[in-house]
Amino acid sequence: MSVGPHGPDPTVHRRRLRNELRKARETAGKTQRDAAAAMEWSQSKLIRIETGAVNISTNDLRALLAHYGVEDARVEALVELARAARDVPRWSIYKDVATPEYISFLGYESSASIIRNFEPLLIPGLLQTEEYAREVISTVEDHTPPQRIDALVDLRMQRQEIFVRNPTPLLHFIIDEAVIHRMVGGHGVARRQLRRLRDAADIPNVTIRIVPFTQGMYPRLRVPYVLFEFPEVEDEDVLFLENPFGDFVIRENSPEEKDKINPVNYLGIFWQLEQIANREVAPAMLDGALTRLERWVQRSALQTGETSTSGDIRASEPAN
Repeated sequence: MSVGPHGPDPTVHRRRLRNELRKARETAGKTQRDAAAAMEWSQSKLIRIETGAVNISTNDLRALLAHYGVEDARVEALVELARAARDVPRWSIYKDVATPEYISFLGYESSASIIRNFEPLLIPGLLQTEEYAREVISTVEDHTPPQRIDALVDLRMQRQEIFVRNPTPLLHFIIDEAVIHRMVGGHGVARRQLRRLRDAADIPNVTIRIVPFTQGMYPRLRVPYVLFEFPEVEDEDVLFLENPFGDFVIRENSPEEKDKINPVNYLGIFWQLEQIANREVAPAMLDGALTRLERWVQRSALQTGETSTSGDIRASEPAN
């Protein structure tokens, strides 16, 4: 299930269209009830259009914009935007294994110009090796059929095409030091994953920072999150929160924002973490983690050799 490079995902177009429609209504001084009554629609229909829950036909869109007094040139631009919003999302082939929220996440990820990702427990998905990803997904998706595991692993690998996208986005990763010490999938898997992370630190458009244990507690320590920034100024930032009870997509200046759960607040926290996690130190920390892993493997091999009836010194996995 290969997914090739495309332009902005329809998810982004839908969000831009709904924002434009809301702004047009507010500029015209209309309430949702007023606009719905004038169009002879139910108010719920207009609400669903403005929240992006449903698409709007071009005929309905032209009539609605005429009611708002939008100029003809702007009408044609919004009609084209509505057509683009109705395109089938490139990630829809995974709709049988991924939630609607995660499909939206994939659309934003593939369209963003800047991605900021904080992970307190695991290697970020965009940086995972296939074997590490399979171990993680198999554990998280317990009692899941192998076919679904295969599809989710494939999806995670397809996402990594972002590294060769043109233009390539800026990718900023911050992880807790615990991530590079957690043994996932055995020595060989952990070793190759650390090497993958070490190599990624040298990619020009990638920044990797590691918050050291010595930092102690810090804001949002327990919450993995991703922030998306887009090339078009009218497209506000998007926050994606991972939660054991479900994933949440929160858009800047949207009705979903509640209290301090919004992209601006999390962006401020991310910037704070950048001040305490020096990017220049990350390669040395990764090299140190690799060295400690190698020594641990050697000690395990010696202990195995001491207790083995044959007296051979063995490691539980091959080195390569």
